[in-house]
Amino acid sequence: MGRGGRCVARVAPWGILWGIGAGAGAVGLSAGCAADPSKGYSTRSTFGEGIRTVSVPVFDNYTGAPGVEVELTEAVIKELQRTGGVRVVGAGDAQTRLTGVVTGARLATLSVERTTGLVQEQSYQVTVDFDWKDGRSGETLVSRRGFSATDTFVPARPSAERLEVGQHGAISRLARDLVAELRSTW
Repeated sequence: MGRGGRCVARVAPWGILWGIGAGAGAVGLSAGCAADPSKGYSTRSTFGEGIRTVSVPVFDNYTGAPGVEVELTEAVIKELQRTGGVRVVGAGDAQTRLTGVVTGARLATLSVERTTGLVQEQSYQVTVDFDWKDGRSGETLVSRRGFSATDTFVPARPSAERLEVGQHGAISRLARDLVAELRSTW
């Protein structure tokens, strides 16, 4: 009971904010979707019409860095699955085929401790050439040479990050960028 014997409903402040947020979100979602992915938010695939499947054989490796091609291939497949739009299938069932060659794996020193000369920060760069071809027509959909990504890591104490940290970071970034490049052509 409130003052004067009247019944007063009390609503927690977070309840009001939640209600306002939910209403604004519903309005925003209904107003922001487009049928064409190039014209705004959409639930449709950003890959070309008719392209639903892709095969991704293990990339070749022309560097002295063992295992980079396997980790990159796995990262590209995971990124394709994560972003949706195409299904990764075996070579016999695929409409398209993504092939690649790891052409470079380079380690560079970015900074050195002045008094000791010990490396403080390094970068790892992975470079790849790739082709995405339509298996039905033989047409090349996307072809890039010298496509690369770099990530940094700190081998010095107290971080003492291993080379694999930089390598994994560069490969993950390269996979994200490669799949984004496939999407951007449409």
